[in-house]
Amino acid sequence: MDSESRLRIFIYARIVVSFLFLASTVLMIFQDPATAEDQLQMGLVRLMAFSFIFSAISHFAIKLPKYLFFVTYLQTIWDLLFVTVLLLFTGGISSPYSFLYLLSIMNAGVLLGRKEALYTASLCGILYGAIVDFHYFGLLSSIGLYQDDAQQIGASHVFYTIFLNLIGYYLTAFITGYLYERARESEDALRDKTVDYEELHRLSMTIVSNVESGLLTITPTGNIRVFNRYAEELTGICQAEVYDTPLTQVFPDIADDIFNLSTDAAREFKYIAKSGDTLILGYNAVHFTDLNGDPAGIIINFKDLTSIKQMETALKKADRLAVLGEISARMAHEIRNPLAAMSGSVQLLSEQGSIADNDRRLLAIVLREADRLNTLITDFLAYARPTSPHKERIVLRSFIEDTTTFLSADKRFKQVSISNHVPAHLIVQADANQLKQVMINLLHNAADAMPNGGRVELEGRYQLSGSEGFQKAPVSVITVSDTGAGINPVTAVHLFEPFWTTKPDGTGLGLAIIYRIIEAHGGTISSESLPEGGCRFTIMLPL
Repeated sequence: MDSESRLRIFIYARIVVSFLFLASTVLMIFQDPATAEDQLQMGLVRLMAFSFIFSAISHFAIKLPKYLFFVTYLQTIWDLLFVTVLLLFTGGISSPYSFLYLLSIMNAGVLLGRKEALYTASLCGILYGAIVDFHYFGLLSSIGLYQDDAQQIGASHVFYTIFLNLIGYYLTAFITGYLYERARESEDALRDKTVDYEELHRLSMTIVSNVESGLLTITPTGNIRVFNRYAEELTGICQAEVYDTPLTQVFPDIADDIFNLSTDAAREFKYIAKSGDTLILGYNAVHFTDLNGDPAGIIINFKDLTSIKQMETALKKADRLAVLGEISARMAHEIRNPLAAMSGSVQLLSEQGSIADNDRRLLAIVLREADRLNTLITDFLAYARPTSPHKERIVLRSFIEDTTTFLSADKRFKQVSISNHVPAHLIVQADANQLKQVMINLLHNAADAMPNGGRVELEGRYQLSGSEGFQKAPVSVITVSDTGAGINPVTAVHLFEPFWTTKPDGTGLGLAIIYRIIEAHGGTISSESLPEGGCRFTIMLPL
């Protein structure tokens, strides 16, 4: 128990005793009005009234921490004054209340310590000795303590009384101080060994609130109890809303299997956030028990794995494309050499004057197709072995305006409106020629997806990109959206692979080249079908 608590108990006890004395005195006066004329009785009443008022003031004073030490010392001083005045009211040397000094010493020892208890014992001896001596030599006759009453006791008896009281005071101070020191040492030792459950509770709540993963607990009946900050941010539901809610209303995909899940199993499930995004969450569950060892519920730890899964998919695709590109590049070189020889031979033949017109037309077809095949090989080599980008600062809005102006003469864009929503301040770090090739290819694809006309919207922004739990980096985001037919799931899987195309006259290298250019810039490109129709390509370039 701390010093403030001991002081508060001591003040409460004095208030109760003073109140009971005053109440009993008032009741006695009410029953026998003659007692009100007793001067001694009324003096005691005033003394107890002062004691009650002083205790009440002390009670309010200890609420101010800066006055706590002063109020504690004041209690001991008041006790000494109270007992001294009480002895003067009740006969001085013959008063039966001299033992109350012992209580004052004990209070000083409990409230202040051993040293203060010894000081208080000395003051008690001085005060009591002064009262006895003044009474014995007739210096207190003015207040009704006459010399004759004291001298009838005898000098030796007076000296003996003072001596015994002094011995009692110091013994009380020594014993009280000793016991107080032992009690304080025991309290300190107990405090060091006792688990501070309140502190542990605060610590555990802080850990639960700030851990970088979702944490929730459910009861054996499947109702949610704990729902930490990560879970609130992920779901958009606060702790107060979800408390005691069945798990089926928050995570229905895991509610049926959670009680049958082994503690070492890690599983995944899909969760549709309030924003409409589909997230992939990984989770595991641990059963916990109460103090009696009975099942108390399950702790579920979960983490948003969406970004990690996207990274894994992108890495697998990149590895597959890299292998395919390397093999194809070697084949392209092997094809280009004999193709050049064939093309040269055909040109020599076509220059012969003896060739018939029909044969000359056939040779022209061969040359044209050879040139087309050579162009295809050139494009493919650009995909397989792209040129290292020479990055520069590009003001994206004006850059896109120049690109759309360049494409305005293309008949594919006659019924297509292009909206440039890129902010004027947005700047990207990229190779201007390669970025222009990317934008032209994407706009061509958008126009091809809308043969009957439509709308293309280009947007840009800055954002932080990275997986949860990792340091995120700022990137420039460019999106190209159209109102075409969208991308079916089968096409989406092979979208950036070379030679995969849905166009009758396409080579299947346009998006593959875009992918390699963005990859060479250290960025990413992805596609998605929009709920309202059409598709969106999203490019992220590091700043």
